[in-house]
Amino acid sequence: MPLWKQILLGLYYPATYPYRYWNNQRMAANGRAPVMVVLFHRIAYDWANSWTTHTETFVKDIRWLKSRFEMVSLAEAQRRIRLPQNDKPCVAVTFDDGYAVNCDVALPMLIEEQIPCTYFVTTENVLNGNTFEHDTAMGNHFEPNTIAQLRDMADAGIEIGAHTRTHPHLGRIVDANKRYDEIVAARADLQDALGYPVRRFAVPFGQHEHLSDEVFRLCRESKFDCVVSAYGGYNWPGGDPFHLQRMGVDGPHLRMKNWTTVDPSKLLRVKRFSYSLEQTEPAMAGAV
Repeated sequence: MPLWKQILLGLYYPATYPYRYWNNQRMAANGRAPVMVVLFHRIAYDWANSWTTHTETFVKDIRWLKSRFEMVSLAEAQRRIRLPQNDKPCVAVTFDDGYAVNCDVALPMLIEEQIPCTYFVTTENVLNGNTFEHDTAMGNHFEPNTIAQLRDMADAGIEIGAHTRTHPHLGRIVDANKRYDEIVAARADLQDALGYPVRRFAVPFGQHEHLSDEVFRLCRESKFDCVVSAYGGYNWPGGDPFHLQRMGVDGPHLRMKNWTTVDPSKLLRVKRFSYSLEQTEPAMAGAV
């Protein structure tokens, strides 16, 4: 986050906090407490890019969240969304991509403190050890997780999720066979390598333009439990438990605090992606 944005956020957050506090109390009293899902990528002792959170900041983030919210799994988040009311705000922690450095501090901390986490990985990288294209484009060569590391995570209670085969822009894929390979076949390969079921899917990049009816329909047909986006929306009781909106909180601690105390400007500006499961193209012959 640029310095000028950090300065503005540093002024905006305390100025709006009294309203946030009152509004959050009111929502909880009315059974409308939000079900929030936060997204991290890479936790390291550097500031290599905008999707890296410094290790010390991550530790501060998790301790702050744990002291103020119920920390829940995605399965529990979905359960609460299915209910007509939720009187306690809660937060689920997720990661995308699959960086080996996350095994140094971040994941051991979550495991030790028994904080649920879903860890979405791209199959090509974790199976073959290839670095991520979005990193190599910047001159960085960060190691991805290995299958052995992912098995150890799963053994310790971390849920492993699917994040396509090659991290493409799914909204631009018009070939149904290519979409099937990225979503369904890649999940099958990941399951075979892990020896664990893979139940949830994270759309790469996760903004509105990366989502489509075809992606949601294929995930539903293929028996994924949910699809998660990343454009920053809030989830509410009585809403759609199949599409979980996430908020990216990589970077400064204040960004995470701003999102999870329900930023009033986000409520006005962030629009939920609407999808249709109506069939508009021939179904894949191999679809489940």
